[in-house]
Amino acid sequence: MVFYLWLSQTRASTGVKGRTQNEQAGNVYGSPVHLADLEDQSINESSGIVASRRNADLFWTHNDSGDGPFIYAFDRQGKRRGVWKITGASATDWEDIAIGPGPQRGRSYIYIGDIGDNSNKRDEIIVYRVLEPLIASEDWSSTKKSPRNTSPADVIRLKYPDGKHNAETLLVHPSTGDLYIVTKVMGGSAGVYKLRAPLPKSGVTTRIAEVRFSSRTIGLITGGDISPDGRRIVLCDYFGACEFVLPKRQGVAFDSIWKEPPVLISLGTRKQGEAICYTADGSALLATSEGLPCPLIEIPRRTKE
Repeated sequence: MVFYLWLSQTRASTGVKGRTQNEQAGNVYGSPVHLADLEDQSINESSGIVASRRNADLFWTHNDSGDGPFIYAFDRQGKRRGVWKITGASATDWEDIAIGPGPQRGRSYIYIGDIGDNSNKRDEIIVYRVLEPLIASEDWSSTKKSPRNTSPADVIRLKYPDGKHNAETLLVHPSTGDLYIVTKVMGGSAGVYKLRAPLPKSGVTTRIAEVRFSSRTIGLITGGDISPDGRRIVLCDYFGACEFVLPKRQGVAFDSIWKEPPVLISLGTRKQGEAICYTADGSALLATSEGLPCPLIEIPRRTKE
């Protein structure tokens, strides 16, 4: 499966019924709103973001390569809500974070993708899976120098079936727990790789789809998320985002979503956008950017399905 994607903040090609893709996106999502700048100055390269499922209106992020195995909690006003060190993890090149089911039924798990490989030299990539912490008010004062500790992480070692790839996008399906990785490719077809749940301690992913870009200077996918209802996927690059929506027809397999035409979404101004997620109720998107100050941007959804 191959489709062509044009992520641009300027003019888009003509879409369905004569409307541009940007106009279609305008009917789905509202204008980006700068909610706040993140208070914790340790978050200087926000490379992934996900909405908490155990802690209302709180979110998790992490830094890109160069930081330790830490995840940072914050609220909608950008206020710090604590720092956790992932027990049993190291950080080579953390690129994205996701949330979903895991081994214990009814529990929420955080997945962290140590999947960056700019030089295409890693023999394996790693995804860490850990039970999501429940945050108490006394945790808010924890810092990178004095963090809380998570429960021991599961270490999932992965390989691609067709060589080595750089990737910055990790997705976990909210119902099945299936794991997806989208590679970061300049001027070619980015691969969508899947590992079915229950996830083994080590495994080889399967290439299930391709994303081919129509420009050599845009479309480097840097982050993504699956909506809480499991019917939408959002992917972002440095400048904007696009969304895929699964048809409502009965019996439609989730993986057919990659065949659907993407709709463009404006994310406003970001220095280097590498992180995007849905809110816990799916009513909006949230995005951050690398660099300081780190903005927290919300893009509300106008339509309900």
